[in-house]
Amino acid sequence: MSSTDVEQCHKEIEELKKQIAELRDGESEREKFLAENGGDKLQAPRIRLTTRRLLKGHFGKIYAMQWGPASQNSNAQKLVSASQDGKLLVWNAWTTIKLCAVALRSSWVLTCAFSPSGKYVASGGLDNTVSLYKLPDEGSKETTVNNVSAELVHHEGYLSCCRFLSDQEMLTSSGDATLALWDIETRTPKSIFADHAADVMTVVPFESKGIFASASTDGTCKVWDYRQKKGCIRTFTGHEADVNSVSWFPDGNALATGSDDSCLRLFDMRAYSLLNKYQNDKLLCGVTSVDFSSSGRFLFAGYDDYCAYVWDTAKTSIVDELKGHDNRVSALACAPGGKAVCTASWDNNLRVWA
Repeated sequence: MSSTDVEQCHKEIEELKKQIAELRDGESEREKFLAENGGDKLQAPRIRLTTRRLLKGHFGKIYAMQWGPASQNSNAQKLVSASQDGKLLVWNAWTTIKLCAVALRSSWVLTCAFSPSGKYVASGGLDNTVSLYKLPDEGSKETTVNNVSAELVHHEGYLSCCRFLSDQEMLTSSGDATLALWDIETRTPKSIFADHAADVMTVVPFESKGIFASASTDGTCKVWDYRQKKGCIRTFTGHEADVNSVSWFPDGNALATGSDDSCLRLFDMRAYSLLNKYQNDKLLCGVTSVDFSSSGRFLFAGYDDYCAYVWDTAKTSIVDELKGHDNRVSALACAPGGKAVCTASWDNNLRVWA
């Protein structure tokens, strides 16, 4: 390429930079047109979610919850919750009936999970162990489970999160700064992932792509490939404090993180960069949990200020505030199908919003 061609390319690049800057700094023609013809239709929509169900039954702080697999019966959607009263409770979220109570060996529980088949639940915490329990069969009159089906022992630190991939495989994260992929039948880890520099707070798989994401107190979010047993394939930075939670965008091409720095960040997997930042000067407390709506338009986040907030992912503005809990919102997740969102709190209760 000649010097003339190089010079011409530089000129075109500078011209494109100017055009991009003008579009960013000025009001676009589309926005002007909408403003002149009935107002700004690009403004983030306001939504109004209310508490539809209040699940009361725990006698200690609730640290974790997860929805069960999608149910064909819209009135039979299950979820499991873990509390420091030493129990896992399995609920029918729509009727608020407690379907089963699981007595834990250790009350210092930090995480729980529902298997994809709905046959098992699992928990873990300060005992450094994942305990698996088989639930009573459908139609059974049994409402309590006292015996452990299996225990997964390897981590040298507390269990912060566990997630089933199937009834035979599970992912776990730990305070020992590692994650593990488990063979449940043999009760041994198939792979150990150890690139984090501090406690790993959560793990979230995206199974169709064979990857999972983790968040850590080292201030990073990492993405891993578990099918090929590769190490870390992406590392996202930018948070100024512990990263407590991560959630995949519905198509798996982006993910959101929540941190003790009061900020949420949206990262793009393909561009390997930050897409958006969600922060409000009035929110100075930590983010405990995040999850996307089924369309990806809204990002739900639980905070230490006893509330959860709904962000518009495109406009980076708050579109709803979920008030009702009397203590820290410790966990949050959208139901399969996206018709509701559940929040768990240190006030011993769960709330289902729609």
